[in-house]
Amino acid sequence: MTIKDLEPKELWGNFYNLTRCPRPSKHEEAVRDYLVDWAKKHKIECHVDNVGNIIMRKPATPGMEDVCPVVLQAHMDMVPQARAGKVHDFLKDPIETKIVDGWVYACDTTLGADDGLGVAAAMAVLESKTIKHGPIEALITTDEETGMTGAFGLKRGVLQGKYLLNLDSETEGELYVGCAGGIDATITIPYATEAAPKDYCAMRLIIGGLKGGHSGMEINTGRANANKLLFRHIRWVADCGIRLINVDGGNMRNAIPRDAMITFAMPKAHKECIVAELEKVAGWVKKEIGRVEPDFFMKLEPVRMYPKVMTEADTQKIINTVMIAPNGVIRMSKDMEGLVETSLNLAIMNTNGKNFSIKALLRSSVDSAKDALAERLVCLAELAGGKCQLTGAYPGWKPDMESGLLKTMKQTYKKLYKKEPAVVAIHAGLECGLLGGKYPDMEMISFGPTLNSPHSPDERANIESSKKFFDYLVAALAAMPKVK
Repeated sequence: MTIKDLEPKELWGNFYNLTRCPRPSKHEEAVRDYLVDWAKKHKIECHVDNVGNIIMRKPATPGMEDVCPVVLQAHMDMVPQARAGKVHDFLKDPIETKIVDGWVYACDTTLGADDGLGVAAAMAVLESKTIKHGPIEALITTDEETGMTGAFGLKRGVLQGKYLLNLDSETEGELYVGCAGGIDATITIPYATEAAPKDYCAMRLIIGGLKGGHSGMEINTGRANANKLLFRHIRWVADCGIRLINVDGGNMRNAIPRDAMITFAMPKAHKECIVAELEKVAGWVKKEIGRVEPDFFMKLEPVRMYPKVMTEADTQKIINTVMIAPNGVIRMSKDMEGLVETSLNLAIMNTNGKNFSIKALLRSSVDSAKDALAERLVCLAELAGGKCQLTGAYPGWKPDMESGLLKTMKQTYKKLYKKEPAVVAIHAGLECGLLGGKYPDMEMISFGPTLNSPHSPDERANIESSKKFFDYLVAALAAMPKVK
């Protein structure tokens, strides 16, 4: 059995076709062309705006012309992550899938169900001859995962819908009515190099085997950050005369880093002692995080000696900076039990011969808390002799518990499944916050199928929940109120 054989076929068939289209963030050309050609084939009105969003429109089905118009919203890009050792070119290769115990996985890469299943659901509605609905608009945004570029660039007045259904949340049976805002922070710290001492040798320290995952959804699960663990190890031997050579950890701001490496130089006379101490730290870490990160490993491998190394003072400065940098959950919400209010993901670290950089993503449902956390990074960078640039800020989405759309969605879910849906907020960033700023009178709800471990090679989509998600979408469209 392949995913094309799963029910509902209209959902999974469209998702299968999306897995054939390379669509990593900022490289959506192939999937955009596919969607435009698909719309043309199905005689669906379609245009691409100036930032690369796709807007499609379909008239109401007969007898539903006076129903409130609805926007179906999803994003076309996916997070490109592959397991260590997996050869996969996300710019060319399709995503290969497998079915295991009621779940759809990719083969050692991210699956792209975030948000491919949302796009596929919108496509299934647009192409259907039997689903009842009022006037439909589909907004398929670009580059959601690395900057919400599409939502930022969408012009006011383009959409006519009264309600917006965001198809990009990850737990079936939950209706999301609020989300965190975010901001990108980039710390740049200059460093000096000098000729490597003659009695030194070089080694590479590698941290790997971690789960990684979504830096909003899974920041509170206890999953380890490879960058922080890397510097915890190197800090333990920092007084043994080591010098940093290069650093490379993480590759996506919104993914908890799964692996990282440091190349460093050390006195040949201290090599055996340093190796033993690093292995000692790895043993401690494995005991600490083993329940959450059973596949964690630390590996040391000798490498050729480099002609240049970082100065002793700058080596210590950079190690100390990373050690004291905040990471993970900063504060839990006081208003909603179990919800993370503010967090920080130290996502990417690297060197280029002149500067050490840290790229982080800050999230908070409280704007003032987000700003205060950003200022902590600004101060940290200044103390280290560097600077911190803050970019890409986007607002949170404030819950509206009196929304008429929320009432309709709750009633529809209860009628369909004989139980109340959960009404929650989410710590991840949804495009609803930005879209709500451009369309303040548009009521919004986010829902979706159950996905586990998005933004990591363990990403998987639950098959049963995907059917419930699509059936619920169909029922909700039929239940939308008439225009007053």
